[in-house]
Amino acid sequence: MTIPVMAKARIGHFAEAQILQSLGVDYVDESEVLTPADEAHHIDKWAFTVPFVCGATNLGEALRRISEGACMIRSKGEAGTGNIVEAVRHLRSIIGDIRKVTQADEAELFDWAKRLQSPLPLVQEVAETGELPVPMFCAGGIATPADASLVMQLGAQAVFVGSGIFKSDDPAPRARAIVEATTNFADPAMLAKVSRGLGDAMPGLELGSLETRLADRGW
Repeated sequence: MTIPVMAKARIGHFAEAQILQSLGVDYVDESEVLTPADEAHHIDKWAFTVPFVCGATNLGEALRRISEGACMIRSKGEAGTGNIVEAVRHLRSIIGDIRKVTQADEAELFDWAKRLQSPLPLVQEVAETGELPVPMFCAGGIATPADASLVMQLGAQAVFVGSGIFKSDDPAPRARAIVEATTNFADPAMLAKVSRGLGDAMPGLELGSLETRLADRGW
């Protein structure tokens, strides 16, 4: 059995990404969880062979990261909080704007491209397909099987879970339960079954108490 390795690099820190690629990691996450290295530029991901995942809070951010070469997009949420509200806000924002773009005519797509600060061909592709041109994950605050079901039903294609598992009472059963919930997200009976006996979830943090909002990093 092999386990894919995803390693974080700071926003804009292409040298860090080069090192990670040389080490043979499977994916690089250009992550807002780490302090950004560059306040004006993200990494040029086209210069790498390793696939990148990047966070986004809205459709414009998602398309800008894709134009830089990101192979996967995750709605940012607020990492390490156990509070899913920001993940839901960002996911709904991205999907809501995708719906609006699909209803726009050709002239309106030019305006959308300017508003989103994104390349017109990418905006046109979203209008034609009704989805991002790369897989969209949801992350940040997912702590229970029900959380995974919620974001999958809202339109995410998969989930990222970190501290939501490892800061819970019993990480291994919770990890298995969240995998089951992601696979069977539309089956309430299955969700109830896998949620039994998991112990306490990671305690959720009130976002107003945070000194730094990680999701605000990036542009």
